[in-house]
Amino acid sequence: MLTSERKALILQVLRRDGRLVAKDFSQQLGVSEDTVRRDLRELAAEGRLQRVHGGALPSSPAVVDFGTRERSGLSIKESLGRAAARMIQPGQIVFLDGGTTNVQLARQLPPDLKAVIVTHSPSIAVELARHPMVEVELVGGRLFKHSIVAVGATSVEAISRIRVDLFFMGATGIHTETGVTTGDREEAAIKRLIARQAAETIVLATREKLGAASPYQVVPVVEISTIVMEPGVPSDMTDPLTAAGVTVIEA
Repeated sequence: MLTSERKALILQVLRRDGRLVAKDFSQQLGVSEDTVRRDLRELAAEGRLQRVHGGALPSSPAVVDFGTRERSGLSIKESLGRAAARMIQPGQIVFLDGGTTNVQLARQLPPDLKAVIVTHSPSIAVELARHPMVEVELVGGRLFKHSIVAVGATSVEAISRIRVDLFFMGATGIHTETGVTTGDREEAAIKRLIARQAAETIVLATREKLGAASPYQVVPVVEISTIVMEPGVPSDMTDPLTAAGVTVIEA
């Protein structure tokens, strides 16, 4: 079998099964495990999968630029935003992470909601500037352009002084093995800090993020209170999450 054929088969197995074990796959093909691991390394370098101990997981497709993500899956993101907006109670202090789905959450807040929204996303702050009742606290720092959020020492200092009731976290991958993941080390550290400052952490997830992984873990799934996801996700993707103690809500 040619290398290109073997790599195509690897990606096919990942799409079908949601994971690949290098030892089992090498035995099925009758090639060495080192050969398979080399294929996995090369595919990972191309961003086509995420290597984990013993094999690989699907790589999250939610890593393209902000403008492209903003235009994709708009109706689903609106539904997720509406469902999440209903979870916010008057008088709460809420942290909205960056991301295109959380922008929709900001747009869906009821006009009579009186709450404090903390964010390090200029995009979300601009959306909330139109809200008549919500008080907005904007965390500053160095702008991470991929997600349009502030990161760095200034952000860390400000976030460490804030306690919030709810944290709506953005993520590019959610998997019971790798946890909640994202594509940048510094952004992952900021998200992790916010989660430590929150009584509850909630993730809004389109289907493409479930069962996928990115390079940097934010938190294990057991540290997530709730995942709000689109309807119709197969039970084999949701059952491991509920078994880990996560509340799964369909938008």
